[in-house]
Amino acid sequence: MTAKLIRLFVLPCCFASIMLFCATEAGTVAKQDPSTSPKKTVRKKSASSNGAAIARRQPAPTPQRYKEIQEALAAKGYLAADEVNGKWTDSSVSALKKFQTDQNLDATGKINSLSLIALGLGPKHETEGSAPPTPAPKANQ
Repeated sequence: MTAKLIRLFVLPCCFASIMLFCATEAGTVAKQDPSTSPKKTVRKKSASSNGAAIARRQPAPTPQRYKEIQEALAAKGYLAADEVNGKWTDSSVSALKKFQTDQNLDATGKINSLSLIALGLGPKHETEGSAPPTPAPKANQ
């Protein structure tokens, strides 16, 4: 009885499932009638022309931050002292590329966290004067 049940019911169901899976993977399953298929939420396309998602970008460094980076590059001998002016120029890009190459970093000439850390600057998260106050020492009781 069990063998007959397996032969008549289980095996055809397994076969049908495998065939359906293979057909789905190959893209040969006919599309469902839209009136009977479940509704899907439609997302609006992004404003870009190719429809790709736009990543958020960090704001450009301030002239003061550029100057800090240039000073670090100049202190390490990658940028001439007279080039330290707070404006990110071609000579700044070249100096950063050379520094990145020497540090075995991806030499793009673009400022990134790894380059800043290697320069000893690290990322800036707080503005000057906004550092949390140091707690006052406890009085002896």
